[in-house]
Amino acid sequence: MKKFLALVLILLVATFFLTQVRADLIEDQLNQIKRDLDSLTQQLQSKEINYQKLNTQLQSIKSRIGFLEQEIVKKEQEVAQGEKVLEYQKQLLNERARSYYKNLGKNPNTLLTLFVAENISQSLDNFFYQKSLVDQDKNTIIKIVLYIKNLEEKKASLEGEKIQLAQFKISLDQQSLVLSGEIANTRQKIAQLSARQQDLIAQKLAGLNISRSASSMGRCDSDLTNGRDPGFSPKFAIFTYGVPNRVGMNQWGAKGRADSGQNYDTILRAYYNFDDYQNFDTNLKINVDGYGSYTLEDYVKRIYEVPGDWPAEVLKAQAIAARSYVLAYTDNGNGSICATENCQVFKSDPKGGAWEQAVNDTAGKAMIQGGKPIKAWFSSTHGGYIFASGEIGWSSTNWTKHGTDAPNGYGSFSDLQNNAYDRGSPWFYCDWGSRSEYNKTAWLKPNELADTVNVILLAKSDSSVLEHLYQPDKPNPAGTDTWDAEKVKSELRSRGGSPNNNIDSASVSVDFGGGRTTSVNFSGDGGSSSFDAKEFKDWFNLRAPANIQIVGPLFNVEKK
Repeated sequence: MKKFLALVLILLVATFFLTQVRADLIEDQLNQIKRDLDSLTQQLQSKEINYQKLNTQLQSIKSRIGFLEQEIVKKEQEVAQGEKVLEYQKQLLNERARSYYKNLGKNPNTLLTLFVAENISQSLDNFFYQKSLVDQDKNTIIKIVLYIKNLEEKKASLEGEKIQLAQFKISLDQQSLVLSGEIANTRQKIAQLSARQQDLIAQKLAGLNISRSASSMGRCDSDLTNGRDPGFSPKFAIFTYGVPNRVGMNQWGAKGRADSGQNYDTILRAYYNFDDYQNFDTNLKINVDGYGSYTLEDYVKRIYEVPGDWPAEVLKAQAIAARSYVLAYTDNGNGSICATENCQVFKSDPKGGAWEQAVNDTAGKAMIQGGKPIKAWFSSTHGGYIFASGEIGWSSTNWTKHGTDAPNGYGSFSDLQNNAYDRGSPWFYCDWGSRSEYNKTAWLKPNELADTVNVILLAKSDSSVLEHLYQPDKPNPAGTDTWDAEKVKSELRSRGGSPNNNIDSASVSVDFGGGRTTSVNFSGDGGSSSFDAKEFKDWFNLRAPANIQIVGPLFNVEKK
């Protein structure tokens, strides 16, 4: 009997092995991850490395490994649950095997014995009854054997998958470290040139003569509204929201707030953190470089920071901000202050009119925090945002703040254009700079924008060539030759890169809560490229012709 039972089990197990089993999802995923990791290793070892692409691949693999870890946990739970009922299944198997053997022995009838029986009807009933019992036992045995076999296979494959996944995680961590090191090394190499780069960029920015004061600003020379045609199409331009600084009071934003009905206190609290106002001695002496000494109020009456015909609440807010600034700057009159935009615009003659009335209406009043006047920075146009001093590279302060300068936040450029309080500023959205040709505009040809893209790709692939990638229409500051667009393409091609002859389309990704462009994306005949926004901005400002440049953290690329 025991030999018979063993033979039955062997036959049933053999039947199971002949059954086609669906491929395991986990095994498929592990195999795919192995292929991706092998590909990642090859790319890291190659000369031409697309760091952004590799980083995206790494993140994808990490995500899939995380998914598989969850699947393996589920599989462990299934195995644990299966082992709890394994003993019962084995007992049931023994019982069903015995029953199968007994019922099979009770049904020795053949067709011949059935037909010679005295009561053939009863014999047939017995035959089919015994056969149904045998079939039930057989089916139950098959199910139990399959269950046990499946559980054993799950346990075996689970251990192998856990080992393989652990190995993949180690490999992925190693690749992440390699990639991070390569990126850091490349950034460090590029940063080695930053002192010279930033000096040139600062000189180029200064050449734009962008006023920080709303009272002395003109119109953006080459924006979308002036209607000047450069004489070529399609054309691209980089438009910046606002002008440098963006800390403290946004003068055009204050005007927008006053136009909407806000008073000076609401306006000031939108831009500064302060405890309260304090009235200072109006006769306190203020020393102005090159002009002599004035009383506090006579000094403020000679400040030329906003137009005198703006709403009275704006003028009051500006008078209080100017008074707070000079008190903080001079340590309540113990020091002196310059008369230019580097401090506050001061002139020898009183401004008079509505401005003098606003100064009189707020006489002696300044914003204080911790009992001291705050250094209330301000500038003409922030481009829809307010920045804290630490965000733009200045020392961090607790009286400056970050926020959106609108009734509500933004979710798109359309929101920004329609809702920002300073949207009425002529410098709200501008493509800065121009050149004598092309009708004195800042529009660029598709091949000119492609040159900047190629320059960045070349700099990323070989940091030893950076001294050749300056502005082609100006002398090379390193005393070597500056490579023109064709030379850049040739050098990029020789390093395995795919240069662009023309850019077809461009787009940006934006953090509308933070007020910054985060990445810039291009598509051209050489393929698609995506860059960190600051990285693109720096290279664009270094390479773009004439004095065309991006002047702030929030910008967009327009194509017409």
